Amino acid sequence: MARTRYSSAARPIPLRELPAAALRAVLREGYSAADLKSDVLAGFVVGIVALPLAMALAIGVGVPPQHGLYTAIVAGFVVAALGGSRTQVTGPTAAFIVILAPLYTKFGMAGLLISGLLAGVILIAMGVFRLGRLIQFIPHPVTTGFTAGIATVIATLQIKDLFGLTLASNPDHYFERVAVLFQARGTASLSEPIISGLTLGVLVFFPRITRRLPAPLVALPLAAVIALALSHLVPGFEVATIASRFHTTIGGTVFDGIPQLPPLPLIPWLSPGPVGQEFDLSFEGIRPLLAGAFAIAMLGAIESLLSAVVADGMARTKHDPDAELISLGIGNVLVPFFGGIPATGAIARTATNIKAGARSPIAAMVHALVILAAVMVLAPLLGHLPMASLAALLLLVAWNMSEAKHFLHTIRVAPKSDVAVLLTCYGLTVGVDMVIGVSVGVVLAAFLFMRRMAEVTSAHLADGNSPVVPGPIPPGVAVYEISGPLFFGAAQKAMAALEIVAGETRAVVLLMQGVHAMDATGLVALESALEPLRAHKCLAVLSGVHGQPQTLLRKAHFDEREHVVFASSVPEALAAASMHVGVSAVAAERTGDHTDPEIVR
Repeated sequence: MARTRYSSAARPIPLRELPAAALRAVLREGYSAADLKSDVLAGFVVGIVALPLAMALAIGVGVPPQHGLYTAIVAGFVVAALGGSRTQVTGPTAAFIVILAPLYTKFGMAGLLISGLLAGVILIAMGVFRLGRLIQFIPHPVTTGFTAGIATVIATLQIKDLFGLTLASNPDHYFERVAVLFQARGTASLSEPIISGLTLGVLVFFPRITRRLPAPLVALPLAAVIALALSHLVPGFEVATIASRFHTTIGGTVFDGIPQLPPLPLIPWLSPGPVGQEFDLSFEGIRPLLAGAFAIAMLGAIESLLSAVVADGMARTKHDPDAELISLGIGNVLVPFFGGIPATGAIARTATNIKAGARSPIAAMVHALVILAAVMVLAPLLGHLPMASLAALLLLVAWNMSEAKHFLHTIRVAPKSDVAVLLTCYGLTVGVDMVIGVSVGVVLAAFLFMRRMAEVTSAHLADGNSPVVPGPIPPGVAVYEISGPLFFGAAQKAMAALEIVAGETRAVVLLMQGVHAMDATGLVALESALEPLRAHKCLAVLSGVHGQPQTLLRKAHFDEREHVVFASSVPEALAAASMHVGVSAVAAERTGDHTDPEIVR
């Protein structure tokens, strides 16, 4: 039986119905046992894929791997249950590493968790105020530039574990970090590159053999077994593992690697603060976190909604962006109370979910339960995974994220202005900060858009041979055709074309059928152009004004102004102008002014 897909485009969903919008729609349409079977199988597959990624991404931030697992469990379940996308999978993502790693280094675990909580509040506010659809207006060169920049930073961060380097320090800025890595080149191990190279080779080439099994499910256990065997067979062969690198104390018990426990409730601000000190829960303590929280919220919103759009294209569904933002916000508010780091929609995991046959948000909820089961059952075994293998996995994630071929293709074929935006955004994301890169990129793209709109907006003098003018133009009348949006980037240029010489023209007809948008600057520019006409009692006839410009002009009381009239068609406008010219000529004869009106050409 054909099923009507959930669509947010049909009508705006009331605010009270936004939570769980997608799940409600699925249940309303009818949810069968076959649908449940498909969702359970898809959730199992994507849970297996997400398990090593969640650990690797947490390690990329600098926190113990279980915090990434807790994120996938709590946020993965909550956001799926409350979201506006049928097939979105939420969890920690690689894009967050460049924001979260400096936050953790500077403010400790408490600062990291509180930043995620504040970001959740911002996301909820964005959804409540219906800002979800604004994300689609971020230009493509900006998203391509900052995504490639983030991928570059992530790949650089993996060099330490790929080669087993011992770093003297861990600076926040990219070029300083590269310098520290170069200085540590003499500390490289022979063991780690062997394991990382083996892992990377399996990750790359195994999918060419078969796609029935996720490549990480084969590569990571294989690398762990080989590393363990070589450590017993080859003297001096040793690699760092999750169990050897991370140690967690819970209730007086020290756990090596991942604790075999579910996510336990905690108070985020009671976690260790900067350098292990107690976090200062005051405005002065929280204020330095606000910039990071805003960056988390913006990146989370962009990545999650882009992922939802990709999911719509693959599954032929429609998501509600505001419902998705609210659910993402709720998930990020809750997850710090269970030790989870910030989460957002994950494009690769979402695509895996759809390809595995997901029908509803229940698949993503099952994925969270699969990861929970793995923590409870497999935690001791997960501790044997080599750090070099997880670094190799993140290196591949960074490569896929960069879309290097698309990046280079855009540089080759895009207009130079777009290439400048892309490279600027990329350079600032890598060398300075992602938020600055995106902000500057959006501003540059906005200025370029204004310039392009100014180029397509014009006002030119029409004559009797013009196709828009039916018949000859009466003497003393000038006709100007205005086309394109009259907004702050183009209005002045268009209005400057109205070179009306007062006294030579008795009436001006402005053909505005091609003006579909006007802002306050366009309104002021039009008023400034008409003011000299009014002073010389020259009639201005506005023809074909419709839609938003008509509403704006009537709110500005243009229809009540002296020497300004509206006409619905060109013949009506010419008739009004001709009548005014005739009346003006009679008045001139009576006053002895015999100046012949001329048409301005």
